[in-house]
Amino acid sequence: MGLLKFYEYLSRVETLIEEKRDLELHNYLENMHAADISEILENLEEEQQRHVFGLLSDEKATEVLEEINSEDFSALIKALSYEKKVALLDLMSQDDIVDKLSELPESRQKEIIAFLDYEDAADVKELLVYEEGTAGRLMTKDFVSIQKNYSIYYAIETLRAIAPDAETIYYVYVTDEHERLVGVISLRELIISAPNRSVESIMHENLITVNINDDQEDVAKVVSKYDLLAIPVVDDANILRGIITIDDVLDIIEEEATEDIYKFAGASDEEVYESDDALIDRVRNSVRSRLPWLIITIFGGLLSASILNRYQNVISTNAILTMFMPLLAGMGGNVGTQSSTITVRNLATHAIEGFGIAKTLLHEISVGFLVGIICAFIVGVAAIFMKAEYHIAFIVGIAMWANMSTAATIGTLVPLVFKKIGVDPAVASAPFITTTIDLTGLSIYFTLATIMLSNL
Repeated sequence: MGLLKFYEYLSRVETLIEEKRDLELHNYLENMHAADISEILENLEEEQQRHVFGLLSDEKATEVLEEINSEDFSALIKALSYEKKVALLDLMSQDDIVDKLSELPESRQKEIIAFLDYEDAADVKELLVYEEGTAGRLMTKDFVSIQKNYSIYYAIETLRAIAPDAETIYYVYVTDEHERLVGVISLRELIISAPNRSVESIMHENLITVNINDDQEDVAKVVSKYDLLAIPVVDDANILRGIITIDDVLDIIEEEATEDIYKFAGASDEEVYESDDALIDRVRNSVRSRLPWLIITIFGGLLSASILNRYQNVISTNAILTMFMPLLAGMGGNVGTQSSTITVRNLATHAIEGFGIAKTLLHEISVGFLVGIICAFIVGVAAIFMKAEYHIAFIVGIAMWANMSTAATIGTLVPLVFKKIGVDPAVASAPFITTTIDLTGLSIYFTLATIMLSNL
């Protein structure tokens, strides 16, 4: 929903609330998408939230609960009658309930779970036990499975009974008598098969699965690679424990991408803006996430200052050299950030593995070498036009080439090394890369200037 459209919706809802036109408001909301309603609710006063939510049908209210943030979810559930709580929670999918509960205090989790029926409560408690960010935490136990010895006729009759409670029925999973996953059938294949055939005779045994302890990022990569709508989750004994559907995978991709972007900028996802966050909380989170990288940058700057101090004699006799320091630092930082961004992205998507790592390193070094030559020529000529002596222009040009080649190498190598030692490559962030390149760039520049000027 665009910003203008959102304000149009919000204004209309507020007007209908003020004029107490509840029937018209109900009809207006029922024709809106649940995601839009949830966004509107987050911008209303608490009393208005409860009033608007109370006008929704059970089906629409359930969809809104699945979209809204955890705090508003808890508040809205708390304001409902006992019967309404039971009805709405019964309609919600288990993975969505777990997603909301995982961000609430344990005492509140228990209060909400108490409104679930025995079977759903047991499943939700089980899912909450799994570690955050794993396949076990993401999966739902609302899936369709049949045994391999069923006939097609009996399998379809079984589906009629259990499908209404399933999150998706596009894939029908096949298990043996010990609940081990042995095959999968598409709903289409099941419907068009002869009723007297066995499930085992038409099932596909070449399964793509994830383990219950797999990281959510790995799950997203598998689903994306094989273009799946859902993927089964098994334990170490290959027993089918649940499924993860495509809507959850899309959320994972967004979450992981956001996390990497924040890391690369030297910040964190704690800075994500929530409309109900207090200003002091937002400021505290931002300071806490940014300060460590800024402190690292300070120490990098102090090291740069010590390098400059070491070459005071060269600088004092050739002050024009300082004119080109910002240019060299800026160009080196840009090249290093470009190389590290491409490398981190390729590592995240598994685009470079094995020999591809060496090819990537060679590629980026070659790019740095070639763009360095071109930029060195441009800077050298510009230095002459700026009245620099020829030997100074030559030093600046050579330093530019060396700095850009080195920056490309560092920007590529650091994420690769981090990946190798088990550190998230995204931590090779802009502050880290640029600080490192500033240090090497200054060292190259003034070492080169010292050597060349001493031989004149």
